[in-house]
Amino acid sequence: MFLSFWVVQIFFFASGVVSDVRGELVNNVSSISRVSMCNLFQGKWVFDASYPLYESPSCPFIDPEFDCQKYGRPDNQYLKYSWKPDACDLPRFDGVDFLTRWSGKKIMFVGDSLSLNQWESLACMIHASVPNSKISFARQQSLSSVTFEDYGVTIHLYRSPYLVDITRESIGRVLKLDSIQQGNAWKGMDTLIFNTWHWWTHTGNDQAWDYIQDGLTVFKDMDRLVAFFKGLTTWGRWVDLNVDPTKTKVFFQGISPTHYQGRDWSSASKNCYGEQQPLEGPTYPAGTPPEVTIVNKVLNQIKKPVYLLDITTLSQLRKDGHPSAYSGDHSGVDCSHWCLPGLPDTWNQLLNAALIM
Repeated sequence: MFLSFWVVQIFFFASGVVSDVRGELVNNVSSISRVSMCNLFQGKWVFDASYPLYESPSCPFIDPEFDCQKYGRPDNQYLKYSWKPDACDLPRFDGVDFLTRWSGKKIMFVGDSLSLNQWESLACMIHASVPNSKISFARQQSLSSVTFEDYGVTIHLYRSPYLVDITRESIGRVLKLDSIQQGNAWKGMDTLIFNTWHWWTHTGNDQAWDYIQDGLTVFKDMDRLVAFFKGLTTWGRWVDLNVDPTKTKVFFQGISPTHYQGRDWSSASKNCYGEQQPLEGPTYPAGTPPEVTIVNKVLNQIKKPVYLLDITTLSQLRKDGHPSAYSGDHSGVDCSHWCLPGLPDTWNQLLNAALIM
């Protein structure tokens, strides 16, 4: 059975293979002997003056809610960090190389506003490499897209906060834990990147449903972790029934953390507002959230290959990366989403590394 999550270790061949004929055999043997196992998601944040990969004013895709510099964030050090895995180097993103490799292909992000965050990030990263390329850009309620027409590469965003369906019925809005009728829109993609979690925690006016249905039983409410497990299991079945791994690569974007509670990182701060630096070291004081355990459990049950972009811990360390009070679309303090440029650029570098290696 294919390992369905990135405890997956990626093989890196050491650099320095000499191309001349006389040394080729010796160097190839030496290179193979130096193969190392590298977990891309285990490492630390390091200051890097060469970052960010693009500037927000030059990118036409950034929504006001993520454009922290435009909306008054006074510091910019949060833009100057790169992720350094312990045992290897994360390849620097090359937009032209990405477009060339994926010429004629369709990529789709499916999920909530964290998928929006990552979709806009990838579009900005590519655009920075080909600023004069012809682009088609469409924003709709459910399906949006950016097409780099010179390369025939389309990056879609399908909004589906729960992945499973919500239907309007006589009793109100019903979240159906065993239904994915919307999945027909996801078919035919060359790459799918799924994400869900944050909306499962919403209550009150922020809750998008009135009832939960599991099979034939309708509930007014349910333990949210239990509901999340049931819904994600339904998504896993959809993958097994509908994905042809020879044609489509499937990723699950790991749980993106929030930073609303300063005590989670042993700070006197109330929340992420005013935070300007990542946490040092490889671990987060509050530990792994329980929803990560559910993701891993579901991914282990899926028979088709699904690759986990295991971004939770490395993102937990970035308490400095949120819009906080500098969002053009939200009042108050936003410690859920991420500034652009910013952390989602690293998520996309990890996605790119997984795609090419």
